[in-house]
Amino acid sequence: MEDKPTANAIAAPVSETSRLKVIDALRGVALLGILLMNIPGFSMPNYSFETFTNDPSNVNFWVYAVISIFFEGKMRALFGMVFGAGVLLFIANKGACKSTHILFYRRMFWLVLFGLIHAHLILWIGDILYLYGVCGIILYLFRNVKPKYLVMGIPLVAIMDFVGGTVFYKDLRVKRLEYVDAIKVQTAGQTLTDAQTKALTEWREVEKTMIPNREDAKENTEKMKSDYATVASYLRPMAFDGQTKYLLLSIWDSLALMLLGLALYKWGFITGTWTKKDYWTVVKIGYGIGIPLVLYSFYFNFTHYSTLEANLARMEVTPMEWTGLIYPFQRILIVMGHAASIILLYKSDILQGLFRRLEAVGQMAFTNYITHSVICTFFFFGYGLNYFGELEYYQIYFVALAIWFMQLIISPIWLDYFRFGPLEWLWRSLTYWKIQAFKKNH
Repeated sequence: MEDKPTANAIAAPVSETSRLKVIDALRGVALLGILLMNIPGFSMPNYSFETFTNDPSNVNFWVYAVISIFFEGKMRALFGMVFGAGVLLFIANKGACKSTHILFYRRMFWLVLFGLIHAHLILWIGDILYLYGVCGIILYLFRNVKPKYLVMGIPLVAIMDFVGGTVFYKDLRVKRLEYVDAIKVQTAGQTLTDAQTKALTEWREVEKTMIPNREDAKENTEKMKSDYATVASYLRPMAFDGQTKYLLLSIWDSLALMLLGLALYKWGFITGTWTKKDYWTVVKIGYGIGIPLVLYSFYFNFTHYSTLEANLARMEVTPMEWTGLIYPFQRILIVMGHAASIILLYKSDILQGLFRRLEAVGQMAFTNYITHSVICTFFFFGYGLNYFGELEYYQIYFVALAIWFMQLIISPIWLDYFRFGPLEWLWRSLTYWKIQAFKKNH
């Protein structure tokens, strides 16, 4: 049955006066936080973490611990939740009519295309635009579902994510065990069967695409410190695999977070309408349960997964790693604590100058996200300043802080003169298939 358009619905971008500034601020926090998680991918060679992740006397260990416990997965979760809320913000005042559906799907089409450009031209294989565009197409179907059902669907999606990951792990483990058996036969000087020869070939393919051996790791570093064509030839196949054959594995996690964002928007949590007492309750539950869980998980990884060899040895003796179930729960609990804490601060009289800047960063999240990649690829990759593998772990966060300061300063200045960030303007113009007003009238 066709949805009826609401009266006076206008197909146009959200106006400045209609923006929910608290959501812009949350998006700004998430966007800057994502850089903390992405910057090692731009700058650190394979297995460089092994030099400090099991050494508490090293400053890098404690930087890694803080980021792993409080930020890893949480910032992307917050961004996914805000993206989910953004679906409802986009259709606000437009009416649930056919033209709105077309606009939304066109918007997601361009996001997917931007993701392809980001991954294959700018060369950031950690791109989320492509994934979010695909998830957005699915998420839109749930826009009218009641919040309680959206929340009930989240554990189902999480279970599907765990099942998919487990099936993938089991397949990988079978290849590993077959490889180990083949190596034993080869080492003993015996003739390999066709199946054992195939096992060697298949594990070698795993090393090339997912789990590089020590020699591969050295070669990968050399590639990253080379010219654009060499870097691209190394990264593009991995980006393509992530966007194709591994897409069904990665989609569930982001979709669950977006469903949560839809529910939290409808409940008024993410728009700041709850009471202070209710937000404090979320903070206490989120941190009170989530932090002990993540601390246990961090300690478990510290004791069992310190090196490549330890990871492979664990795989060979562990059919299923049940501690992996801790991750989705601790992440949701802590990100809810983060979100509630940010909203409490936002509603207080504390740090209001900073929040105005975070609102601007969030309003220009698309531009700022791509800017992260442009700066980091130029600074770290071989065809730029070639700092890949040159800095210690803690030092790369000085680069991240410099980017933070730049965007916190430039974003509000830009929005004093322009209605949108440059990429936001382009995205809107393509979505509505009409050049949008760009400059503000002063």
